[in-house]
Amino acid sequence: RDRMRTFLPFVLWTLLCCPAARAEIFTSISQMTDLIYTEKELVQSLRDYIRAEESKLAAVKSWAHRLDDLTRVTTSDPEGYLAHPVNAYKLMKRLNTQWSELETLVLQNPSDGFISNMSVHRQYFPGDEDETGAAKALMRLQDTYQLDSEAFSRGKLPGLHHNALLSVDDCFDMGKTAYNDEDYYHAVLWMQQALKQLDGGEESVGSKADILDYLSYSVYQMGDLARAIELTRRLVAIAPTHQRAGGNLRYFEHLLLKQLNEQNQDYPPAPEEPIRLGTYRRPKDHLPEREAYEALCRGEGLQMARRSRLFCRYHDGRRNPRLLLKPMKEEDEWDSPHIVRYLEMLSHEETERIKELAKPKLARATVRDPKTGVLTTANYRVSKSAWLEEEDDPVIARVNQRIEDITGLELDTAELLQVANYGVGGQYEPHYDFSRKDEPDAFKRLGTGNRVATFLNYMSDVEAGGATVFPDFGAAIRPKKVFTHGTAVFWFNLFRSGEGDYRTRHAACPVLVGSKWVSNKWIHERGQEFRRPCGLTEVD
Repeated sequence: RDRMRTFLPFVLWTLLCCPAARAEIFTSISQMTDLIYTEKELVQSLRDYIRAEESKLAAVKSWAHRLDDLTRVTTSDPEGYLAHPVNAYKLMKRLNTQWSELETLVLQNPSDGFISNMSVHRQYFPGDEDETGAAKALMRLQDTYQLDSEAFSRGKLPGLHHNALLSVDDCFDMGKTAYNDEDYYHAVLWMQQALKQLDGGEESVGSKADILDYLSYSVYQMGDLARAIELTRRLVAIAPTHQRAGGNLRYFEHLLLKQLNEQNQDYPPAPEEPIRLGTYRRPKDHLPEREAYEALCRGEGLQMARRSRLFCRYHDGRRNPRLLLKPMKEEDEWDSPHIVRYLEMLSHEETERIKELAKPKLARATVRDPKTGVLTTANYRVSKSAWLEEEDDPVIARVNQRIEDITGLELDTAELLQVANYGVGGQYEPHYDFSRKDEPDAFKRLGTGNRVATFLNYMSDVEAGGATVFPDFGAAIRPKKVFTHGTAVFWFNLFRSGEGDYRTRHAACPVLVGSKWVSNKWIHERGQEFRRPCGLTEVD
């Protein structure tokens, strides 16, 4: 039992505190699936350890039982017992040999195999950054799809078939993550859910006083003094000696009285309505079109393109020999700017091969710094990506050739094929693919001009979320496969004059349910002089 007391804390410390070599695992569902099998292997190793400990303990108990019976006899008449020469011999043997064997048995450490297995896998464990990132991803999904904390806590998400529940302590930790980030809006929502579940009779390691402490202060930070006072009074009632509660209560009451005197109002009654989604307004952030963008992700505010201008057709790339016998099925998604979708762009075998090639190379997706042109990670892009060259596999050369045949554009100056896998709440907030006039050096290092067009392959179905949306004109394009074939969308980022088409600002909505795989080709200006000649006006 003492060994278990020292062993289990070590296991927990190993799981939670050791640095992870593979940071930001939460940004890719593909890499997170590896952890499922790692955990299964560790559970089996843990069961092997338990069986070994139980076997060892059973052997020690058997020894103790036999020696108990023996010592009762020997101590009743020691001299009479030792008068028999066989008994004297056996005593010498027990103390010289058998007790040494028992000592060896007790000193055996059945945990060695488990600890060794842990050491092998420890480098792949998620770290604090992953846990925090996953928590923030849930909050991002909560905001984008307007889901209350109880929906997450009870696993009530669209398209989900697994019963995944959050405990009181899970909700408390979610709230604490937000609180530590000074995100009091989400801290209130999750601490309130923790309190609700605790009041409902659920067990918890943490205390009600801790929840009320965080909740009352977060509510105060949201500007709701009356409710902050009511919650703090509850805290004082159950923890009269709490080091902060009394002082906070006097401070909150002083602020409220001062506020009421200034406004010549009476003291308000204690709030009766529970805190829920919508009780407080989410603070504004850096993104001006946040509300429009998230509404499109939910399928709200969609604008209908002019149906009379939308067509479907067979596309042969202006009689390209490779497309004559099997032209592409092309559908208009939007008329202006013109966005088209190609059905059956990638076969199932091609899609799986591209994923297979990308998985070992997946790393946190980057964006190009507009001032330096250097690739760097950003909080508004949450996914993992890999860049694939034609030398990696014939399938890459085949896909690149197909994109060139379809678009009629030169791909020698295009960027490598980028493959991305979106993780928990994976997204890419509204952005432009092309560089603007205030960032002239964005693609200077490439020496191929601006990004003239984007070709985006959808390589998986997504059960919920994950749409590509264009807030400027209210379009939402859903990732989908058709009869196991991947589809693709294509649009020009620049007018023929080389001026940027600012209407093409777009975003990848957070993935609510599923694993989203895409690959894209950014096509540049150089080499397109005769394939896409300049127009007569700035917006041709």
